[in-house]
This record gives sequence, C-alpha cells and structure tokens, in this order.
Amino acid sequence: MTAEPVRGAVEALLFVAGEPLTVARMARILGVSEAVVREAVLELAEACRAPGRGIELVEVAGGWQLVTRREYSRAVEELLQPRRQALSRAALETLAIIAYRQPVTRAEIEAIRGVQSDAGLRTLLERGLIREVGRKEAPGRPILYGTTPLFLQQFGLKDLSELPPPGSLLPSGPAAGTEPGPAAVEPGAGSGNQAEARPSAGPVPGAPGPEATGDDGSAPASPPAAPAGEGDSARS
Repeated sequence: MTAEPVRGAVEALLFVAGEPLTVARMARILGVSEAVVREAVLELAEACRAPGRGIELVEVAGGWQLVTRREYSRAVEELLQPRRQALSRAALETLAIIAYRQPVTRAEIEAIRGVQSDAGLRTLLERGLIREVGRKEAPGRPILYGTTPLFLQQFGLKDLSELPPPGSLLPSGPAAGTEPGPAAVEPGAGSGNQAEARPSAGPVPGAPGPEATGDDGSAPASPPAAPAGEGDSARS
C-alpha cells in the first residue's frame, strides 16, 4: 500500500473510531509498518491545520483522534444539544483528588475533603472517568481508585504528566481560598470532542479549604473524616 492510500485509510479509521487510536493498532489493521502509519498521521495532522478546516487531529490518551475545532464549538453544541448533566462541584473535587493522588481510597478522599464522597464516586464511576484499580494492603483492604483513558480523552490530555501543577489551580489574589469555584463543569463540553475544562474545581489534593461541600451540598462534618488509613475497612 502506497503512502497516499495509507493516509486515506488512516483518516477513515480515525473518522469512524469513537475513541483515540494508537499507531500500533492502525498498523495492525492496515497491515503496514508503524513507521508508515506514523508518517501518514503526521501528514494528516498537518493537512488539518489548514485555514478553514473544521476538524483537527490531536494526540490524546495515548492515541490519535479527530476532533472538532474549538472555534466551532457553539455550532456543534447547537446541533448535538448535550443532555447529560454537568458534573457537580463535589464530583469535580473528588475527581481532582483522584487525578493527583491516585491510587487513592474513599477514606483518603474524604479525609482531604472533610465530607462524604459516596455520591461523587458513584457518579464518576458511572461516567467512566474513574475505575477501581485494586485494593490497598490495609485492614479491610479498601478499594483503590484511579482515572481512566476516558478521563484523559475528555480533558484533552496525552497522559497524566500533562495535568497542570496543583498550585496553579488555587485562586490567586488577597481573597485566595475564599471564593468558590465554578458550580458545575461538563468535561468535554464546549469544544466538540475536546475539553476546555481541566479538573480544577474545589480544593487541591492535600490542601483542603473551607469551601468543600458534601455530595448532598452539606457543610463539612465536624470533626473531619479520619486520616488516611483509618476507617477504610468500615467504609469499603
């Protein structure tokens, strides 16, 4: 197969795929070398950068995916009319802690937030943004949670190393730590298949603040949840 047919085949695969495709997978499907596919991907990515194109080819979650350009997000949203409810601030706080501290147990998450996180964990599991990655070697062997490839895809990250530094997510200025963040954000909303949001709402893992709220909107419990490693067996 010559270069031009490979490029067309790669474009077709990326167009119909509902998830990022790796170079290795496309090479196996097409029966050509990874070097040939990689060259075709780079050429296609360059072609998509031409002015007036409505899509672009991005490297995300360990693979490549065709996504709509951010400047056309409003038109895409008008067509798709997303009906899925945005993530609550409590869910985003929980997701941020998992992203930065994984693998992490529910008790450890609640020790940081100071409130229960059952509903937030359930929502994130249902959305496919987190998963159970094992069990901690501690009394009761509590479940450990980590993020999924879908999390990377929704937030437009190649891998976890692209997460912004935790300190950059804190509010700046004299009122830092006193103003609540966005009430709700929908990962991936507003830019077609790409996300403009980052898991930045709520307290940064390891630095809880007074704004943390429970999954039901309640105020932090007093006293706060037990430190990590205590109480895991009772909750998991």
